[in-house]
Amino acid sequence: MFKRLAVAALLAPVSVAAQDVSQPLSSPVLSSQGAGPAIGFTLRGGVAATPTYFGSDSTEAGPDLGFGLNYLRLGGFTFGDPDPLYVPEGFGITGSFRYIEERSATDDPELAGLADVDAALELGGGLRYATRDYQVFGNLRYGVVGHEAWVGELGADVFLRPSENLTLRAGPRAFFGDSDYAATYFGVSAAEAAAPGTNFATAYSPSGGLLSAGIELGAGYRINDDWGIDAAIRYERLQNDAAASPITRDDDQLSARIGLTRRFTLGF
Repeated sequence: MFKRLAVAALLAPVSVAAQDVSQPLSSPVLSSQGAGPAIGFTLRGGVAATPTYFGSDSTEAGPDLGFGLNYLRLGGFTFGDPDPLYVPEGFGITGSFRYIEERSATDDPELAGLADVDAALELGGGLRYATRDYQVFGNLRYGVVGHEAWVGELGADVFLRPSENLTLRAGPRAFFGDSDYAATYFGVSAAEAAAPGTNFATAYSPSGGLLSAGIELGAGYRINDDWGIDAAIRYERLQNDAAASPITRDDDQLSARIGLTRRFTLGF
């Protein structure tokens, strides 16, 4: 799940996979390419339509940003590959982060009575196993700013390549959060339930666990070695205590994004 300005990065060669447009870094190998350090990365910028808040029955448009690390040469080791056509296979270590916009009751009358929720930044990492035809991955993140809770994601994708420049992907997603995360976005405190003008008559203390499950469909088109287009549509259905929350207006959550990608390679 992501909200409005969604940023996620995987320490990997960027093509078209997983939550963003990246794939796992290969294992470090000794390098004889050049003497100095070098880095290659891809930025994505575009627009996204996402639920107004987790559990909302309305959507809003906003910016979408993405980052992927393609290649790193440091000392005598090389991670990834500078070749824009390179598709890594096997196990890889990933990094992951997500930004969640603040939630304010003044922005939506359906949230009347709830305290504002600060913006959050989640940082973490994970593992992925990939081939040219499919991948499976898992990420674990912690809210270093904002909710200060643990979240995790599991997913898989199958890849289809109708042409050299076009890659299609599709696969399931499952999102988990601990009890602190669930309380932050789906809970109602006793004070909130007693607030004047509140829409929530009783307190609600959700438990953590599986909070949503769904599927993501994506496509990436390589215009040339530097420029590309990446798009994705994700459908999620809220589960367990997230679905039962009085804050939730719609169990079905749909989001979409599209953006341009640009590769950069820098040597030092």
